Amino acid sequence: MSTPFNPVPAERVGDQSASIWTEFAALAVENKAVNLGQGFPDGPAPKFVTDILKKISKKPEMVDGHQYTRGYGHPKLVETLAKWYSHLYGVAVNASDDILITVGAYHALYYAFLAWIHEGNEVIIIEPAFDCYGPQIKFAGGIPVPVLMKLPDGATRACDFEIDFVELEAKINTETKMIVINNPHNPTGKLFSYSELERIANLAKKYNLIVVADEVYEFHVENTFNVQGVWKMEMVRFASLPGMYERTISIGSAGKIFSVTGWKLGWAIAPKNLLAPLKTIHQNCASSCSTPTQLAVAEALDYEFPKYLYRPFKSYLAYKLPKEICKKCRKMSVMLKKAGFTPTWPDAGFFMLADYSMVKNVPNFKESVRAESEAEPGVQDQPEPQTEVEDPADLMFARWLCREKKIAVIPLTAFYSSNEDKHANDKMIRVCFFKKDETLNKAKKNCPIYV
Repeated sequence: MSTPFNPVPAERVGDQSASIWTEFAALAVENKAVNLGQGFPDGPAPKFVTDILKKISKKPEMVDGHQYTRGYGHPKLVETLAKWYSHLYGVAVNASDDILITVGAYHALYYAFLAWIHEGNEVIIIEPAFDCYGPQIKFAGGIPVPVLMKLPDGATRACDFEIDFVELEAKINTETKMIVINNPHNPTGKLFSYSELERIANLAKKYNLIVVADEVYEFHVENTFNVQGVWKMEMVRFASLPGMYERTISIGSAGKIFSVTGWKLGWAIAPKNLLAPLKTIHQNCASSCSTPTQLAVAEALDYEFPKYLYRPFKSYLAYKLPKEICKKCRKMSVMLKKAGFTPTWPDAGFFMLADYSMVKNVPNFKESVRAESEAEPGVQDQPEPQTEVEDPADLMFARWLCREKKIAVIPLTAFYSSNEDKHANDKMIRVCFFKKDETLNKAKKNCPIYV
């Protein structure tokens, strides 16, 4: 008699339930909903970028564009990035030693955690936080330690989200290895000020911490010049702070920079001693990344660099991209307000939070769940069941909005790790407004609660 085949996955894998992205992507398709949930633009990619890739594809004889390239990054791409970030950080970034090209920013993040976290090390995460940080840290054997940002009552801007620095420092101990800072911040849209980043830098120095700076939305705000309609707050890259390049692993994304998220090309930038273990993992994992896309991104960045420095009004990154995003941000804010939502104006990025608690004709999900439970026959005669935490109200609202109103959004509670914090912050949703006007207009039309 054969033994039943029932393998047990590694304990590190943990919960194997579908992620919020898997659930809502499927729900959006199933209900033919307008997808304002996932963070990608649905309009055309910049033509100058795709034209470069098209040019490369028409040269089959070009070996450096179609065959394996240098494992740590195409020579042309790392040289171009070194030029850009030497300027942006104000330090000399070494193309060969300080840059690693990865399969999207996801890989760069995971490499950073896997390379530096010892079993039982703790990592400070500022919540709400992008939901891959916690699982990746746990995969690496670490323990994510959340520090919550709070939005004061009546606040209407993402910059009003505040870090409790006393709480942050109190959570640092001998096991704390690193802190993750996401700036511009997803999901809130907050752009951290120089003084806030400086306080984090001082703690990193005081307690000898590595900083992982996830800055994939770094070009979705720009203050190089003053133009009405373009965000004017300053993007401060963490590695540019005094003494911080030497202890920071900065994460970037070509997909976010050039609105080509499907190219899945990212990078990690850090001094040689910090980056070396990430390279060791990479050479035994992905080995190398897509050659033609690396070359195309390199040429696009080379094309942009003189414009960015000397002719910003002609630059996609310095002017056209932030102006387009800001325009769509205003449009989304008006739509949400007219529908009864209370939006929080973002400082950067292409996400906006909105409180739905004042929207009319929305079921009271908590009350309906409680009433349904109390209506079950014989409940009062049976022993008290084990407590089971119900889904947060914003998750139920988001599902209802997708099924009934054909609009897909993401509940804010997806970005909190504990059930207690989820239920204490369950009145907001996150929407992606970097969508073509046709999509935004369809969302407006689809929603009967829109006044």
